[in-house]
Amino acid sequence: MSELRENELKTLIALRDAGGRDSVDKIVETTGLAHAGVMRAAMSLGEKDLVKSHETKRTKINLNNEGKDYAKNGLPERRLIKALKKLGGEAPIDTVTSEASLDKDLSPIALGWCATKGWAKVERKTGRIRLLSEPPEEPDEKLLSALDREGSLILEELEKEPRETFLLLKRRKIIEIDEDTLRELELTEKGWRTAKRGLEVVEEISQLTPELIVTGLWRETNIRKYNIRAPVARVWPGKKHPYLMFLDEVKEKLVAFGFKEMTGPIVELSFFNCDNLYMPQDHPAREIHDMYFIKAPTHGDLTSYKQILNNVKETHENGWKTGSRGWGYKFSTREAGRLVLRSQTTPVSVRTLLSKELEIPGKYFSIARCYRPDVVDKTHLTEFNQLEGIVVGEGLTLHELLGILEKFALEIAEADEIRFNPGYFPFTEPSVELHAYKEGYGWMEFGGSGIFRPEVTLPLGINVPVLAWGLGVERLFMMRAGIDDIRYLFTQDLDWLRQRGMI
Repeated sequence: MSELRENELKTLIALRDAGGRDSVDKIVETTGLAHAGVMRAAMSLGEKDLVKSHETKRTKINLNNEGKDYAKNGLPERRLIKALKKLGGEAPIDTVTSEASLDKDLSPIALGWCATKGWAKVERKTGRIRLLSEPPEEPDEKLLSALDREGSLILEELEKEPRETFLLLKRRKIIEIDEDTLRELELTEKGWRTAKRGLEVVEEISQLTPELIVTGLWRETNIRKYNIRAPVARVWPGKKHPYLMFLDEVKEKLVAFGFKEMTGPIVELSFFNCDNLYMPQDHPAREIHDMYFIKAPTHGDLTSYKQILNNVKETHENGWKTGSRGWGYKFSTREAGRLVLRSQTTPVSVRTLLSKELEIPGKYFSIARCYRPDVVDKTHLTEFNQLEGIVVGEGLTLHELLGILEKFALEIAEADEIRFNPGYFPFTEPSVELHAYKEGYGWMEFGGSGIFRPEVTLPLGINVPVLAWGLGVERLFMMRAGIDDIRYLFTQDLDWLRQRGMI
């Protein structure tokens, strides 16, 4: 058996002595090997068709602190019945609970279970309780005693009645559940033949020490051969979530296209989130069902934006110098100062257009977190990322915007086809919605885009066209990864991620 290593021989001998099959834990105990050593030996022996592995999911159940107290002192209802019997079979409820030494928390539990089990009749009007029967030890009490005696039990190994009783104790929240896997090894026919020939363990070393070299003992020592074909346990090293890696990739591509990243606060002024975008203050999208309002403080400071605030105010009221007639209502500066969680990424673009560092011509992008009180389903989350972008410069037209959007859909989402539908947004004109199609996935809407209206740009002091878009970057990733439920983007199910080849 020169082809068998020391750990493999020890594992075979342990299985032979155990009758051909044993758990990995028992083999570890018998051989003195580390758990990882036995598992590596099992993998190697499996490759040689000497051993096969079995895995069985097990559910261990044991008592929590409350359950241990019940096992020691008896279930509350049993204690109540014993006290009631001692008092003659009928007595005031308070007297019985006092005799049973039940505190205020346990008393209603005991009374409820006595009535449920038919042991006693509780008369709330008179405040008395009457004994109906005192049955012998019931299944839940038997299981309680067994758990107290054994420490823990394997649910799958229980008979039918205790398994059903387990559900009762679980519902009473006096049981702890721990799921694990029982791993067993079994000799194959070839393994049995090999084991019966007689096995002798020859000790090997896997590392030369200075002492072995100096003393010359290495000449008398069996040095373990390195087997480059030996199977090893699969390792899942830590790495970034695939969605985060995708966001990094998108950023890298946008930078390569010549875009600069822009940033802005999550807690935003309504002035930037809505008013600067020519969204009227009575617009439905500004209600509580579409935005999260900050509870404290409720308002922010607009002092440093006094001139811009005045421009926006007049634009809303009468159109100012934009050529528009405005919305024709009385603009509220207090409403403009209302603090909200950013509901879209467009305020980041507005802040960039106001920045002294703005370059014209220039291209900017932002991948930013947004918040809306949506109903969570397969296509909506209450917090999400948006890919925002603007291009500022002379002579820009819708043609350039459509070209940029097409590049996103084809190169980033890896879509097969795209189409543009007319859209409406208060702050762009014309407005376009981007839809993309991928074979086996179908059509998906990615978001809106357009050219900022003069009512948006002129109050900010911008006199050139501004192309703008806001795309659901999660949906870009979903199409690329073939995911049809947005909630999977934030899953912590490692098995699912590995099965999808995402990590």
